[in-house]
Amino acid sequence: MFDLGKWLRAPERKASRTAQLVALQSQGRARWTPRDSTALAREGYMKNAVVHRAVRLVAENVAGTSWLAYDGDAEHDSHPLLDLLARPNPRQDGVTFLESVVAHLQLAGNAYIEAVTLDARPRELHALRPDRMRVVPGADGWPEAYEYHVAGRSIRFVQEREAAPDLPPILHLTHFHPLDDHYGLAPLEAAAVAVDTHNAAAAWNKALLDNAARPSGALVFSGADNGVLSDQQFVRLKRELEQEYRGAQNAGRPLLLEGGLEWKAMSLSPKDMDFMEAKHNAAREIALAFGVPPMLLGIPGDNTYANYQEANRAFFRGTVLPLAQRIGAALSHWLAPAYGGSVRLAVDPDRIEALASDRAALWARVTAAPFLTLNEKRIATDYAPVEGGNSVSA
Repeated sequence: MFDLGKWLRAPERKASRTAQLVALQSQGRARWTPRDSTALAREGYMKNAVVHRAVRLVAENVAGTSWLAYDGDAEHDSHPLLDLLARPNPRQDGVTFLESVVAHLQLAGNAYIEAVTLDARPRELHALRPDRMRVVPGADGWPEAYEYHVAGRSIRFVQEREAAPDLPPILHLTHFHPLDDHYGLAPLEAAAVAVDTHNAAAAWNKALLDNAARPSGALVFSGADNGVLSDQQFVRLKRELEQEYRGAQNAGRPLLLEGGLEWKAMSLSPKDMDFMEAKHNAAREIALAFGVPPMLLGIPGDNTYANYQEANRAFFRGTVLPLAQRIGAALSHWLAPAYGGSVRLAVDPDRIEALASDRAALWARVTAAPFLTLNEKRIATDYAPVEGGNSVSA
């Protein structure tokens, strides 16, 4: 039978709901972030080289990890979920998308991913800016919706199963916050004092460079009979100081004094204040908050690791892998119902070059263990068991 309604309906197509930002009527009340994450990002990531490099190191290495999909015990190198992560939306590849997610998580303590579904399957993933997203708690305290605000307009994403039976539209990733039920604590916020100290040190250096040959102090005139400079002498001396000794281009020029003039410093020098060491200490605290060994950031004075290779290995073991596995577990828990409920994502450690020596040592230990069955060896090296591999002689 000819269905006229089918031909008159507009074709269904997938698109991000935030792209057009339709203003919707809201019932609940948004709970605003109790801190200015925008200011933290501006003063940290945009103005501080140590924060910028630390965030980039973490984000790029987490995004560069390879993923495996497991359906039960079966390992899959190809899967629709892996295809979605490889190309999450038309404007981003998988690496760029995950870099955005991890960077938001490090700078704001929160990361939001929107899923666009079609025929009950997620077709696109979009990373949303945390400073524009607000949590709307329900009567039971759990988020019932999220509101995305931009340019005076907003859109509401309802999370309840009754309203979104196929897939909740938003995945909210957070770092643990001991005093907040909904928002995460950013490493940048924990390092805020160190960032302020480091920025103040940089501003001091810039001001000292601009004022290079004119440090804080006073010219004392000790003429005969307690005399004073004439007005003409005073004007000439002031003009010479401003024109000949001020600014970076005059740095290091000696100050020529005459007629009983003597220079007396009125403030402590950077050396007396142990200025550079304080700046390096602040940089090390920033690196500590982000889980990056200071050696990888070129910060002097850190001898924790014997060499760069060991520091890089510790960085991957202690920071990159745990964060990547946590993001993979969250994505699996969120998206698995759309793929049958049993699929899960896992990082493939065999493809991480920094951990190659660790994997080689593990292989050597497993190979030298004759009491293990083939399947026990495969499980120990993160491989699925095979049929007939349960005997020691196999």
